[in-house]
Amino acid sequence: MEALRGRGIPVGPSETVDAGQVLTVLDLMDREMLREGLACALLRRTSQRATFDGLFDLWFPAAQGERAGAAEVEIPRKPDGEVDIIELRKMLAELLVADPSGERTRQLQELAAQMVEQMGQYRSANGPSFSAYQTLKEVQPELLVSKLLAGLAAGLDDSDAGPSEFDSEIARRAARRRVKDFRATVEAETRRRVAERIGRDRVATYGVQRQAEDADFLRISENELGELRRSSHRLARVLASRLAARRRRARRGEIDLRKTLRKSMSTGGVPIKLAARKPRPGRPDLVLLCDISGSVAGFSSFTMLLVDALREQFSRVRIFAFVDRVDEVTHLFDQVTPLDQVTRRIFTEAKVVGVEGHSDYGSALEGFAENWPDAVTSRTSLLILGDARTNYRDPALDTLRQLVQVAKHAYWLNPEAEKMWGTGDSAAKRYAEVIEMHECRSAKQLTAVVGRLLPV
Repeated sequence: MEALRGRGIPVGPSETVDAGQVLTVLDLMDREMLREGLACALLRRTSQRATFDGLFDLWFPAAQGERAGAAEVEIPRKPDGEVDIIELRKMLAELLVADPSGERTRQLQELAAQMVEQMGQYRSANGPSFSAYQTLKEVQPELLVSKLLAGLAAGLDDSDAGPSEFDSEIARRAARRRVKDFRATVEAETRRRVAERIGRDRVATYGVQRQAEDADFLRISENELGELRRSSHRLARVLASRLAARRRRARRGEIDLRKTLRKSMSTGGVPIKLAARKPRPGRPDLVLLCDISGSVAGFSSFTMLLVDALREQFSRVRIFAFVDRVDEVTHLFDQVTPLDQVTRRIFTEAKVVGVEGHSDYGSALEGFAENWPDAVTSRTSLLILGDARTNYRDPALDTLRQLVQVAKHAYWLNPEAEKMWGTGDSAAKRYAEVIEMHECRSAKQLTAVVGRLLPV
């Protein structure tokens, strides 16, 4: 349970009790049944499953040391003793093309184990160890997709016309999935062998997939970014509930000291009954100014999606994007465009890239202030997204200062670690003297910051 919490999966007392009850009715000798039972009791979202499976394989390993059945698998070798990669690929392709069954799965696991044992070993500073990359770098199972496709497509349609386009697409996806599953099998076997040498707690810190919400925006993978995009509406609902709670508290109004003292005259000057000012209803405007260049593009695109999902919480939301030129992209966030295509549409349909195509915060700020002078008013909350790396160009501090003075609220969300602010071409510290800047390195941190800063 502690390992799951350490990787961002909330496991409380109720889930722990449920897991204990599950263990009383399952066959503990059936490893896969145990895996599924604990997953049902401990997990709340499907996105947590990959992390759970990685930790389960470490704490409940399929074997100890070298697998017994793997010793019977013979890796093809040349006369000089080197591994025959061509023959090994043929051997792997035959297993991957075969119809899925328990026997086929066992054979693939044993082949993966033997490959890790014979091809994945290397010597590190702490002694011999294992590497999935070392195991697969010469085999390159992705090169087998065409062979698998031919074998799978042959069994889909026996007509003279051959398989249809639909059948071919099914075969193509099945081939890629089987290759991906085998790669995952090799990686799991590698983690198991390495954990036996250096400890499962240490392997869990770097070898198990983390939750997408904990991923660093500047180092996030495409899969993690896709998972974040899919979860943007769920996070928006969490933020919306927080804003609604803050709005309910705000309706009570602040204490009116003058009215309270006036009412206290009837009680001898003791303010027993507190008088509150009548709150003024009305939702604020929100303006986003986002850097979508380079490594911060994932951070900005996810934040734009998140805020767009909160559109109902504000009277108006306007979104502007820039690289070295700025343009309004509010109209690109609609109900038709898939979430993963929004950023692509920004680059193709909006004028955000100038001649050089490198981040220029000064030019973007000046262009924003000049071309959309009515965007920021006394009712506007301004959010600027970016790492503040200006490529040693003029940061336009005076322009930013003017925008901050006009806006009701102004904040800068920076995906870079605070200790890196001001290093190299970063103007973050100079900007932080003008506008309140917050570190937002992950989706979890971003959600907390946005939920705290967004006005009600």
